[in-house]
Amino acid sequence: MKNTIKWKGAGKWMAAGGAALFAALPAFAQEAVEKAAEAAPAAAAAVAASDGPIKAPTVEQMAGMVDKGDTTWMLISSALVLLMSIPALALFYGGLVRTKNMLSLLMQVFMIVSVAALVWVSYGYSLAFTSGGPFIGGFSKAFLAGVDATTMAATFSNNVYIPEYAFVIFQMTFACITPALIVGAFAERIKFTPLILFTVAWLTLAYFPIAHMVWYWAGPDFLVDAPTDFGLLWGWGALDFAGGTVVHINAGIAGLVGCLIVGKRVGYGKEATPPHSLTMTMIGASLLWVGWFGFNAGSNLEANGLAALAFINTFVATAAAAVAWCIIEQLHHGKPSLLGAVTGAVAGLVAITPASGFAAPMTSIILGFVASGVCYLFVAVIKNKLKYDDTLDVFGVHGVGGIVGAIGTAIVADPALGGQGFFDYTVFPAVPGTYDMAAQLVTQFKAVGVTVIWTGVVSAVLFYALKFTLGLRPSEEAEREGLDLSEHGERAYNY
Repeated sequence: MKNTIKWKGAGKWMAAGGAALFAALPAFAQEAVEKAAEAAPAAAAAVAASDGPIKAPTVEQMAGMVDKGDTTWMLISSALVLLMSIPALALFYGGLVRTKNMLSLLMQVFMIVSVAALVWVSYGYSLAFTSGGPFIGGFSKAFLAGVDATTMAATFSNNVYIPEYAFVIFQMTFACITPALIVGAFAERIKFTPLILFTVAWLTLAYFPIAHMVWYWAGPDFLVDAPTDFGLLWGWGALDFAGGTVVHINAGIAGLVGCLIVGKRVGYGKEATPPHSLTMTMIGASLLWVGWFGFNAGSNLEANGLAALAFINTFVATAAAAVAWCIIEQLHHGKPSLLGAVTGAVAGLVAITPASGFAAPMTSIILGFVASGVCYLFVAVIKNKLKYDDTLDVFGVHGVGGIVGAIGTAIVADPALGGQGFFDYTVFPAVPGTYDMAAQLVTQFKAVGVTVIWTGVVSAVLFYALKFTLGLRPSEEAEREGLDLSEHGERAYNY
Protein backbone atom coordinates (compact mmCIF):
# COMPACT_ATOMS: atom_id res chain seq x y z
CA MET A 1 0.00 0.00 0.00
CA LYS A 2 2.75 2.44 0.83
CA ASN A 3 4.50 1.73 -2.46
CA THR A 4 1.26 2.20 -4.37
CA ILE A 5 0.69 5.60 -2.80
CA LYS A 6 4.25 6.61 -3.43
CA TRP A 7 4.12 5.69 -7.13
CA LYS A 8 0.78 7.44 -7.56
CA GLY A 9 2.27 10.61 -6.13
CA ALA A 10 5.20 10.44 -8.51
CA GLY A 11 3.04 9.56 -11.51
CA LYS A 12 2.29 13.09 -12.71
CA TRP A 13 6.00 13.92 -12.88
CA MET A 14 6.80 10.66 -14.67
CA ALA A 15 3.96 11.26 -17.13
CA ALA A 16 5.23 14.75 -18.00
CA GLY A 17 8.77 13.54 -18.56
CA GLY A 18 7.54 10.50 -20.48
CA ALA A 19 5.48 12.61 -22.88
CA ALA A 20 8.51 14.73 -23.78
CA LEU A 21 10.67 11.66 -24.28
CA PHE A 22 7.99 9.95 -26.39
CA ALA A 23 7.81 12.93 -28.76
CA ALA A 24 11.56 12.80 -29.33
CA LEU A 25 11.70 9.09 -30.26
CA PRO A 26 12.00 7.93 -33.87
CA ALA A 27 9.03 6.10 -35.40
CA PHE A 28 10.32 2.53 -34.86
CA ALA A 29 11.13 3.31 -31.23
CA GLN A 30 7.70 4.84 -30.71
CA GLU A 31 6.12 1.65 -32.06
CA ALA A 32 8.12 -0.47 -29.61
CA VAL A 33 7.07 1.74 -26.69
CA GLU A 34 3.43 1.49 -27.76
CA LYS A 35 3.60 -2.33 -27.81
CA ALA A 36 5.24 -2.37 -24.40
CA ALA A 37 2.56 -0.07 -23.04
CA GLU A 38 -0.15 -2.37 -24.40
CA ALA A 39 1.47 -5.38 -22.75
CA ALA A 40 2.03 -3.65 -19.39
CA PRO A 41 -1.51 -4.02 -18.00
CA ALA A 42 -1.52 -7.75 -18.70
CA ALA A 43 1.87 -8.15 -17.05
CA ALA A 44 0.75 -6.12 -14.05
CA ALA A 45 -2.39 -8.24 -13.76
CA ALA A 46 -0.32 -11.43 -13.84
CA VAL A 47 1.94 -10.13 -11.10
CA ALA A 48 -1.05 -9.04 -9.02
CA ALA A 49 -2.61 -12.49 -9.42
CA SER A 50 0.56 -14.24 -8.36
CA ASP A 51 1.00 -11.86 -5.44
CA GLY A 52 -2.62 -12.23 -4.26
CA PRO A 53 -3.62 -12.03 -0.59
CA ILE A 54 -1.99 -14.44 1.82
CA LYS A 55 -4.32 -16.74 3.73
CA ALA A 56 -3.49 -17.12 7.44
CA PRO A 57 -0.36 -14.94 7.33
CA THR A 58 2.38 -15.40 9.90
CA VAL A 59 3.22 -12.76 12.51
CA GLU A 60 6.19 -11.70 10.39
CA GLN A 61 3.97 -11.34 7.32
CA MET A 62 1.38 -9.38 9.29
CA ALA A 63 4.07 -6.89 10.27
CA GLY A 64 4.38 -5.98 6.60
CA MET A 65 0.61 -5.50 6.30
CA VAL A 66 0.40 -2.59 8.75
CA ASP A 67 -0.05 0.97 7.51
CA LYS A 68 1.02 3.90 9.70
CA GLY A 69 -2.00 5.87 8.55
CA ASP A 70 -4.40 3.23 9.90
CA THR A 71 -2.49 3.06 13.17
CA THR A 72 -2.50 6.84 13.54
CA TRP A 73 -6.23 7.02 12.85
CA MET A 74 -6.97 4.35 15.45
CA LEU A 75 -5.00 6.13 18.17
CA ILE A 76 -6.67 9.46 17.33
CA SER A 77 -10.08 7.76 17.33
CA SER A 78 -9.35 6.25 20.73
CA ALA A 79 -8.59 9.70 22.14
CA LEU A 80 -11.82 11.01 20.60
CA VAL A 81 -13.89 8.26 22.24
CA LEU A 82 -12.26 8.97 25.60
CA LEU A 83 -13.24 12.61 25.04
CA MET A 84 -16.84 11.39 24.77
CA SER A 85 -16.70 10.13 28.36
CA ILE A 86 -14.53 12.73 30.02
CA PRO A 87 -15.30 15.54 29.74
CA ALA A 88 -18.21 15.28 27.26
CA LEU A 89 -20.63 12.88 28.95
CA ALA A 90 -19.73 14.18 32.40
CA LEU A 91 -20.58 17.76 31.39
CA PHE A 92 -23.67 16.72 29.43
CA TYR A 93 -25.09 14.80 32.39
CA GLY A 94 -23.77 17.19 35.03
CA GLY A 95 -25.46 20.21 33.51
CA LEU A 96 -28.82 18.41 33.52
CA VAL A 97 -28.94 17.70 37.25
CA ARG A 98 -29.43 20.10 40.14
CA THR A 99 -26.49 22.06 41.51
CA LYS A 100 -26.26 19.89 44.63
CA ASN A 101 -25.61 16.80 42.50
CA MET A 102 -23.30 18.20 39.83
CA LEU A 103 -20.06 17.04 41.44
CA SER A 104 -21.45 13.56 42.09
CA LEU A 105 -22.16 13.08 38.37
CA LEU A 106 -18.68 14.24 37.46
CA MET A 107 -17.19 11.86 40.02
CA GLN A 108 -19.31 8.91 38.93
CA VAL A 109 -18.41 9.24 35.26
CA PHE A 110 -14.73 9.92 35.94
CA MET A 111 -14.31 6.94 38.25
CA ILE A 112 -16.34 4.55 36.10
CA VAL A 113 -13.97 5.33 33.22
CA SER A 114 -10.97 4.73 35.47
CA VAL A 115 -12.26 1.46 36.92
CA ALA A 116 -13.46 0.14 33.56
CA ALA A 117 -10.04 0.75 32.00
CA LEU A 118 -8.37 -1.37 34.69
CA VAL A 119 -10.96 -4.15 34.36
CA TRP A 120 -10.53 -4.12 30.58
CA VAL A 121 -6.79 -4.72 30.58
CA SER A 122 -7.04 -7.21 33.45
CA TYR A 123 -9.51 -9.62 31.85
CA GLY A 124 -12.14 -7.74 29.82
CA TYR A 125 -10.23 -7.68 26.55
CA SER A 126 -9.56 -11.40 26.85
CA LEU A 127 -13.20 -12.29 27.56
CA ALA A 128 -14.48 -10.13 24.71
CA PHE A 129 -11.93 -10.78 21.97
CA THR A 130 -10.48 -14.28 22.26
CA SER A 131 -11.81 -17.68 21.23
CA GLY A 132 -13.90 -19.49 23.77
CA GLY A 133 -17.42 -20.02 22.57
CA PRO A 134 -20.40 -18.26 21.01
CA PHE A 135 -21.22 -16.33 24.22
CA ILE A 136 -17.89 -15.40 25.80
CA GLY A 137 -14.16 -15.67 25.19
CA GLY A 138 -11.52 -17.06 27.53
CA PHE A 139 -8.67 -15.91 29.73
CA SER A 140 -5.82 -16.61 27.32
CA LYS A 141 -5.00 -12.88 27.14
CA ALA A 142 -5.83 -11.97 30.74
CA PHE A 143 -3.58 -9.16 31.96
CA LEU A 144 -2.70 -8.74 28.25
CA ALA A 145 -0.64 -11.93 28.22
CA GLY A 146 0.89 -12.44 24.80
CA VAL A 147 0.06 -8.90 23.67
CA ASP A 148 3.03 -6.70 22.85
CA ALA A 149 4.24 -4.17 20.32
CA THR A 150 4.81 -6.90 17.71
CA THR A 151 1.39 -8.59 17.83
CA MET A 152 -1.31 -7.58 15.36
CA ALA A 153 -5.10 -7.33 15.19
CA ALA A 154 -7.14 -7.94 12.07
CA THR A 155 -9.29 -5.33 10.34
CA PHE A 156 -12.16 -6.00 7.93
CA SER A 157 -9.91 -6.31 4.86
CA ASN A 158 -7.80 -9.22 3.76
CA ASN A 159 -4.13 -8.70 4.63
CA VAL A 160 -4.64 -5.38 6.47
CA TYR A 161 -3.62 -5.26 10.15
CA ILE A 162 -3.16 -2.77 12.96
CA PRO A 163 -1.00 -3.16 16.09
CA GLU A 164 -2.92 -5.15 18.69
CA TYR A 165 -2.26 -2.47 21.30
CA ALA A 166 -4.12 0.03 19.10
CA PHE A 167 -7.11 -2.31 18.98
CA VAL A 168 -6.97 -2.93 22.74
CA ILE A 169 -6.93 0.81 23.41
CA PHE A 170 -9.76 1.58 21.01
CA GLN A 171 -12.05 -1.09 22.40
CA MET A 172 -11.13 -0.06 25.94
CA THR A 173 -12.68 3.35 25.39
CA PHE A 174 -15.98 1.67 24.43
CA ALA A 175 -15.90 -0.41 27.62
CA CYS A 176 -15.30 2.81 29.58
CA ILE A 177 -18.18 4.87 28.21
CA THR A 178 -20.90 2.20 28.18
CA PRO A 179 -21.39 1.79 31.96
CA ALA A 180 -20.95 5.55 32.35
CA LEU A 181 -24.04 6.04 30.17
CA ILE A 182 -26.14 4.01 32.59
CA VAL A 183 -25.76 6.37 35.56
CA GLY A 184 -27.95 9.03 33.95
CA ALA A 185 -31.03 6.86 34.42
CA PHE A 186 -30.89 7.03 38.23
CA ALA A 187 -28.87 10.22 38.67
CA GLU A 188 -29.26 12.13 41.93
CA ARG A 189 -30.22 9.05 43.99
CA ILE A 190 -27.47 6.38 43.88
CA LYS A 191 -24.72 5.65 46.39
CA PHE A 192 -21.20 5.75 45.02
CA THR A 193 -19.67 2.49 46.28
CA PRO A 194 -22.52 0.19 45.15
CA LEU A 195 -22.44 1.94 41.77
CA ILE A 196 -18.76 1.12 41.28
CA LEU A 197 -19.33 -2.51 42.34
CA PHE A 198 -22.24 -2.70 39.89
CA THR A 199 -19.99 -1.35 37.15
CA VAL A 200 -17.40 -4.10 37.61
CA ALA A 201 -20.01 -6.86 37.78
CA TRP A 202 -22.08 -5.49 34.88
CA LEU A 203 -19.04 -5.17 32.61
CA THR A 204 -18.13 -8.78 33.40
CA LEU A 205 -21.58 -10.32 32.99
CA ALA A 206 -23.27 -8.05 30.43
CA TYR A 207 -20.85 -5.89 28.42
CA PHE A 208 -18.07 -8.39 27.73
CA PRO A 209 -20.44 -11.19 26.64
CA ILE A 210 -22.47 -8.90 24.34
CA ALA A 211 -19.28 -7.44 22.85
CA HIS A 212 -18.01 -10.98 22.21
CA MET A 213 -21.30 -12.13 20.69
CA VAL A 214 -21.55 -9.16 18.32
CA TRP A 215 -17.95 -8.31 17.42
CA TYR A 216 -15.68 -11.31 17.91
CA TRP A 217 -14.61 -13.35 14.88
CA ALA A 218 -11.45 -15.02 13.62
CA GLY A 219 -10.68 -12.29 11.05
CA PRO A 220 -10.85 -12.16 7.25
CA ASP A 221 -7.65 -14.13 6.67
CA PHE A 222 -8.50 -16.93 9.12
CA LEU A 223 -12.27 -17.47 9.13
CA VAL A 224 -12.20 -19.88 6.17
CA ASP A 225 -9.96 -22.21 8.16
CA ALA A 226 -11.83 -21.57 11.45
CA PRO A 227 -15.48 -21.49 10.30
CA THR A 228 -16.95 -21.63 13.83
CA ASP A 229 -14.65 -19.14 15.54
CA PHE A 230 -17.03 -16.23 16.10
CA GLY A 231 -19.55 -14.80 18.54
CA LEU A 232 -23.19 -15.83 18.43
CA LEU A 233 -24.68 -12.69 16.87
CA TRP A 234 -21.77 -12.23 14.47
CA GLY A 235 -22.42 -15.77 13.25
CA TRP A 236 -26.08 -14.92 12.72
CA GLY A 237 -25.00 -12.06 10.48
CA ALA A 238 -26.13 -9.21 12.76
CA LEU A 239 -24.88 -5.81 11.56
CA ASP A 240 -23.59 -3.42 14.21
CA PHE A 241 -20.88 -1.16 12.85
CA ALA A 242 -20.03 0.77 16.01
CA GLY A 243 -22.16 -0.32 18.96
CA GLY A 244 -25.93 0.01 18.60
CA THR A 245 -26.43 -3.25 20.48
CA VAL A 246 -23.14 -3.49 22.38
CA VAL A 247 -23.18 0.06 23.75
CA HIS A 248 -26.53 1.80 23.46
CA ILE A 249 -29.19 -0.88 23.80
CA ASN A 250 -27.01 -2.58 26.40
CA ALA A 251 -26.72 0.60 28.48
CA GLY A 252 -30.25 1.83 27.78
CA ILE A 253 -31.95 -1.33 29.02
CA ALA A 254 -29.65 -1.49 32.06
CA GLY A 255 -30.58 2.12 32.82
CA LEU A 256 -34.31 1.39 32.57
CA VAL A 257 -34.00 -1.63 34.88
CA GLY A 258 -31.89 0.42 37.28
CA CYS A 259 -34.25 3.37 37.54
CA LEU A 260 -37.18 1.04 38.22
CA ILE A 261 -35.36 -0.91 40.95
CA VAL A 262 -33.71 2.12 42.57
CA GLY A 263 -37.03 3.96 42.56
CA LYS A 264 -38.06 7.54 41.94
CA ARG A 265 -36.27 10.59 43.28
CA VAL A 266 -37.59 12.15 46.46
CA GLY A 267 -40.22 14.67 45.40
CA TYR A 268 -40.43 13.33 41.82
CA GLY A 269 -43.44 14.82 40.10
CA LYS A 270 -44.06 17.22 42.99
CA GLU A 271 -40.91 19.33 43.11
CA ALA A 272 -39.24 21.18 40.26
CA THR A 273 -35.98 19.61 39.12
CA PRO A 274 -34.72 21.87 36.32
CA PRO A 275 -31.25 21.45 34.78
CA HIS A 276 -28.83 23.70 36.64
CA SER A 277 -26.68 24.58 33.60
CA LEU A 278 -27.84 24.08 30.05
CA THR A 279 -24.66 25.87 29.02
CA MET A 280 -22.59 22.94 30.31
CA THR A 281 -25.03 20.48 28.79
CA MET A 282 -24.63 22.13 25.38
CA ILE A 283 -20.83 22.04 25.71
CA GLY A 284 -21.00 18.37 26.68
CA ALA A 285 -23.33 17.51 23.79
CA SER A 286 -21.08 19.33 21.32
CA LEU A 287 -18.03 17.45 22.58
CA LEU A 288 -20.00 14.20 22.30
CA TRP A 289 -20.68 14.99 18.64
CA VAL A 290 -17.00 15.67 17.98
CA GLY A 291 -15.86 12.56 19.84
CA TRP A 292 -18.46 10.42 18.07
CA PHE A 293 -16.50 10.70 14.83
CA GLY A 294 -13.84 8.56 16.48
CA PHE A 295 -16.55 6.26 17.84
CA ASN A 296 -18.12 5.58 14.44
CA ALA A 297 -15.48 6.29 11.81
CA GLY A 298 -12.81 4.68 14.00
CA SER A 299 -14.84 1.48 14.10
CA ASN A 300 -13.85 0.87 10.48
CA LEU A 301 -10.33 0.11 11.85
CA GLU A 302 -8.81 1.55 8.67
CA ALA A 303 -8.32 5.09 7.38
CA ASN A 304 -10.04 4.75 4.01
CA GLY A 305 -13.18 5.68 2.10
CA LEU A 306 -15.44 3.64 4.35
CA ALA A 307 -14.18 5.55 7.39
CA ALA A 308 -15.01 8.77 5.54
CA LEU A 309 -18.49 7.40 4.82
CA ALA A 310 -19.06 6.62 8.49
CA PHE A 311 -17.81 10.13 9.30
CA ILE A 312 -20.21 11.96 6.99
CA ASN A 313 -23.12 9.71 7.99
CA THR A 314 -22.45 10.56 11.63
CA PHE A 315 -22.43 14.24 10.75
CA VAL A 316 -25.65 14.46 8.73
CA ALA A 317 -27.77 12.00 10.75
CA THR A 318 -27.02 13.99 13.90
CA ALA A 319 -27.87 17.28 12.24
CA ALA A 320 -31.12 15.84 10.93
CA ALA A 321 -32.12 14.51 14.34
CA ALA A 322 -31.43 17.86 16.04
CA VAL A 323 -33.52 19.70 13.45
CA ALA A 324 -36.32 17.12 13.68
CA TRP A 325 -36.55 17.41 17.48
CA CYS A 326 -36.82 21.20 17.25
CA ILE A 327 -39.53 20.97 14.59
CA ILE A 328 -41.52 18.53 16.74
CA GLU A 329 -41.15 20.79 19.79
CA GLN A 330 -42.27 23.79 17.76
CA LEU A 331 -45.39 21.91 16.71
CA HIS A 332 -46.01 20.35 20.13
CA HIS A 333 -45.13 23.18 22.51
CA GLY A 334 -44.85 26.22 20.29
CA LYS A 335 -41.16 26.78 21.10
CA PRO A 336 -37.99 24.88 20.22
CA SER A 337 -35.59 24.46 23.14
CA LEU A 338 -31.83 24.10 23.46
CA LEU A 339 -32.37 21.05 25.65
CA GLY A 340 -34.47 19.55 22.88
CA ALA A 341 -31.90 20.35 20.20
CA VAL A 342 -29.04 18.66 22.05
CA THR A 343 -31.21 15.71 23.06
CA GLY A 344 -32.23 15.22 19.44
CA ALA A 345 -28.59 15.39 18.37
CA VAL A 346 -27.65 12.64 20.82
CA ALA A 347 -30.59 10.54 19.60
CA GLY A 348 -29.28 10.90 16.06
CA LEU A 349 -25.77 9.95 17.13
CA VAL A 350 -27.11 6.85 18.86
CA ALA A 351 -29.29 5.76 15.93
CA ILE A 352 -26.60 6.15 13.26
CA THR A 353 -24.01 4.27 15.31
CA PRO A 354 -24.88 0.72 14.14
CA ALA A 355 -25.57 1.93 10.59
CA SER A 356 -22.74 4.43 10.14
CA GLY A 357 -20.56 2.24 7.93
CA PHE A 358 -23.46 0.68 6.01
CA ALA A 359 -25.78 3.57 5.10
CA ALA A 360 -25.55 6.28 2.45
CA PRO A 361 -25.59 9.94 3.55
CA MET A 362 -29.14 10.56 2.32
CA THR A 363 -30.60 7.51 4.04
CA SER A 364 -28.64 8.47 7.17
CA ILE A 365 -30.56 11.75 7.21
CA ILE A 366 -33.85 9.84 7.07
CA LEU A 367 -32.71 7.53 9.87
CA GLY A 368 -31.83 10.57 11.98
CA PHE A 369 -35.26 12.13 11.43
CA VAL A 370 -37.10 8.91 12.26
CA ALA A 371 -35.05 8.14 15.37
CA SER A 372 -35.52 11.67 16.68
CA GLY A 373 -39.29 11.39 16.37
CA VAL A 374 -39.48 7.99 18.07
CA CYS A 375 -37.16 9.07 20.91
CA TYR A 376 -39.21 12.24 21.40
CA LEU A 377 -42.32 10.10 21.81
CA PHE A 378 -40.68 8.07 24.59
CA VAL A 379 -39.06 11.04 26.33
CA ALA A 380 -41.93 13.52 26.20
CA VAL A 381 -45.02 11.29 26.18
CA ILE A 382 -44.55 7.65 27.17
CA LYS A 383 -42.28 8.34 30.17
CA ASN A 384 -44.84 10.77 31.58
CA LYS A 385 -47.71 8.35 31.05
CA LEU A 386 -45.90 5.39 32.65
CA LYS A 387 -44.31 7.63 35.32
CA TYR A 388 -40.92 5.94 35.53
CA ASP A 389 -38.09 8.21 36.67
CA ASP A 390 -35.43 7.85 33.97
CA THR A 391 -33.71 11.03 35.16
CA LEU A 392 -31.65 11.89 32.07
CA ASP A 393 -33.55 9.77 29.52
CA VAL A 394 -30.97 7.03 29.12
CA PHE A 395 -33.61 4.53 28.02
CA GLY A 396 -35.59 7.06 25.99
CA VAL A 397 -32.54 8.16 23.98
CA HIS A 398 -29.93 5.39 24.13
CA GLY A 399 -32.18 2.37 24.51
CA VAL A 400 -34.90 3.44 22.08
CA GLY A 401 -32.50 5.19 19.70
CA GLY A 402 -30.26 2.13 19.67
CA ILE A 403 -33.19 -0.15 18.85
CA VAL A 404 -34.39 2.12 16.03
CA GLY A 405 -30.84 2.33 14.66
CA ALA A 406 -30.19 -1.41 14.91
CA ILE A 407 -33.39 -2.31 13.07
CA GLY A 408 -33.01 0.57 10.62
CA THR A 409 -29.53 -0.69 9.73
CA ALA A 410 -31.12 -3.59 7.86
CA ILE A 411 -32.90 -1.08 5.63
CA VAL A 412 -30.23 1.53 5.01
CA ALA A 413 -27.52 -1.09 4.40
CA ASP A 414 -29.36 -2.42 1.34
CA PRO A 415 -27.27 -1.70 -1.80
CA ALA A 416 -30.54 -0.96 -3.63
CA LEU A 417 -30.83 2.12 -1.40
CA GLY A 418 -27.18 3.10 -1.76
CA GLY A 419 -26.03 1.03 1.20
CA GLN A 420 -22.79 -0.92 1.48
CA GLY A 421 -24.28 -4.38 1.99
CA PHE A 422 -21.89 -6.83 3.61
CA PHE A 423 -18.85 -8.95 2.78
CA ASP A 424 -18.89 -12.73 2.71
CA TYR A 425 -15.87 -13.84 4.72
CA THR A 426 -16.55 -17.55 4.28
CA VAL A 427 -14.51 -17.37 1.08
CA PHE A 428 -10.96 -16.11 0.64
CA PRO A 429 -10.47 -13.41 -0.38
CA ALA A 430 -13.76 -11.96 0.84
CA VAL A 431 -16.41 -10.99 -1.70
CA PRO A 432 -19.61 -8.91 -1.46
CA GLY A 433 -22.51 -11.00 -0.14
CA THR A 434 -26.00 -11.24 -1.60
CA TYR A 435 -28.17 -8.84 0.37
CA ASP A 436 -31.70 -9.76 1.48
CA MET A 437 -33.37 -6.93 3.38
CA ALA A 438 -36.20 -9.05 4.80
CA ALA A 439 -33.79 -11.69 6.12
CA GLN A 440 -31.54 -8.98 7.55
CA LEU A 441 -34.48 -7.37 9.34
CA VAL A 442 -35.23 -10.70 11.03
CA THR A 443 -31.59 -11.01 12.07
CA GLN A 444 -31.52 -7.48 13.46
CA PHE A 445 -34.70 -8.09 15.48
CA LYS A 446 -33.15 -11.27 16.89
CA ALA A 447 -29.95 -9.41 17.83
CA VAL A 448 -31.96 -6.68 19.57
CA GLY A 449 -34.00 -9.30 21.42
CA VAL A 450 -30.93 -11.17 22.67
CA THR A 451 -29.33 -7.93 23.86
CA VAL A 452 -32.47 -6.70 25.64
CA ILE A 453 -33.06 -10.01 27.43
CA TRP A 454 -29.41 -10.61 28.32
CA THR A 455 -28.66 -7.19 29.77
CA GLY A 456 -32.13 -6.88 31.28
CA VAL A 457 -31.80 -10.08 33.29
CA VAL A 458 -28.17 -9.48 34.30
CA SER A 459 -28.88 -5.89 35.33
CA ALA A 460 -31.94 -6.85 37.39
CA VAL A 461 -30.03 -9.56 39.27
CA LEU A 462 -27.14 -7.20 40.03
CA PHE A 463 -29.31 -4.27 41.11
CA TYR A 464 -31.43 -6.44 43.39
CA ALA A 465 -28.35 -8.12 44.87
CA LEU A 466 -26.86 -4.74 45.75
CA LYS A 467 -30.19 -3.34 46.93
CA PHE A 468 -30.62 -6.09 49.53
CA THR A 469 -26.98 -6.12 50.66
CA LEU A 470 -25.16 -2.79 50.57
CA GLY A 471 -28.20 -0.77 49.58
CA LEU A 472 -28.42 1.38 46.46
CA ARG A 473 -29.92 4.63 47.74
CA PRO A 474 -28.75 7.19 50.24
CA SER A 475 -31.13 8.19 53.01
CA GLU A 476 -33.89 10.66 52.23
CA GLU A 477 -32.05 13.28 54.26
CA ALA A 478 -28.81 12.70 52.31
CA GLU A 479 -30.68 12.81 49.02
CA ARG A 480 -32.30 16.12 49.91
CA GLU A 481 -28.94 17.51 50.96
CA GLY A 482 -27.44 16.41 47.65
CA LEU A 483 -24.99 13.69 46.76
CA ASP A 484 -22.11 16.16 46.42
CA LEU A 485 -21.94 16.60 50.18
CA SER A 486 -23.45 13.34 51.41
CA GLU A 487 -21.31 11.05 49.22
CA HIS A 488 -18.17 13.10 48.58
CA GLY A 489 -17.99 15.83 51.20
CA GLU A 490 -17.49 18.65 48.69
CA ARG A 491 -19.47 20.92 46.41
CA ALA A 492 -19.27 21.59 42.69
CA TYR A 493 -19.65 25.29 43.43
CA ASN A 494 -18.57 27.38 46.43
CA TYR A 495 -20.15 30.82 46.29
